[in-house]
Amino acid sequence: MKLAVLGANGMLGTDIMSACNNAGISANGYDLPEIDITRDEGGLDKIENCDWVVNCAAYTDVDGAEKEKGKAFDVNRDGVRRIAGWCRRSGVSLLHISTDYVFDGKSKTAYSENSRVNPLNIYGMSKLGGEEEIKSSGINYIIARTQSLFGANGRNFVRTILSRLGNGPEPLKVVDDQVSSPTYTVHLSDAILRLLNTGEQGIVHVSSSGECTWYQFACAIAAIIQPGVKIIPVTSNEYVRPAKRPAYSVLDKTLYTSWTGHVMPPWEDGLKEYLERIRS
Repeated sequence: MKLAVLGANGMLGTDIMSACNNAGISANGYDLPEIDITRDEGGLDKIENCDWVVNCAAYTDVDGAEKEKGKAFDVNRDGVRRIAGWCRRSGVSLLHISTDYVFDGKSKTAYSENSRVNPLNIYGMSKLGGEEEIKSSGINYIIARTQSLFGANGRNFVRTILSRLGNGPEPLKVVDDQVSSPTYTVHLSDAILRLLNTGEQGIVHVSSSGECTWYQFACAIAAIIQPGVKIIPVTSNEYVRPAKRPAYSVLDKTLYTSWTGHVMPPWEDGLKEYLERIRS
């Protein structure tokens, strides 16, 4: 199996490239400026012969998308349409990374692949647009919805908390009414390679096992790095941001386990491994 990884310099892309190297899988990585998926002549023809394109390229600034709607859709919908078109012409399969933000968070139980989509923000709308482009393209595909990523090679919630812990004795205020499953990009990269070997296609949910609020996640980070620091839970109404977030967006991984025979590690394990990695 030979892969082409788009967005190879990003947080997830770098870990997928490392996972391929460790597994002895041939993979070529591509990123800006070599390939620009927002342009019709953006260089997709530079992709070397492969069996799968793994697309990690995305506009991921959730709040920024509220002001830059055009840019978000250029990347997350129209760019994906260009990738799917190239895959169709080349006879190549596509694994595309999508998001829990296609859901509105009103559910009280984990979202399955068949749950009704209803994004609350521009980012989620643009990612849903990308999913729809893939489904209508006629190619073989896997759309892997995931959530709340953190890894060593990009901006993420854990790094934000670590930087705030270093700013002095002031207590941290963290939202306690949004529930997710924080997912370590190394664990997700392993899951992606497993999915590529299943022979299955369609939409599948893959994220860490377990769930927590952002406040609970921050407390877990602090307990390892700076025990005893005061963290104050607040509501989303007290911590207003440009983009609305789903209150509960945990993904049901039953189908992923059925396809792969693998259970995703708990988010706590991912956090410990991540902190050990960046501290070493």
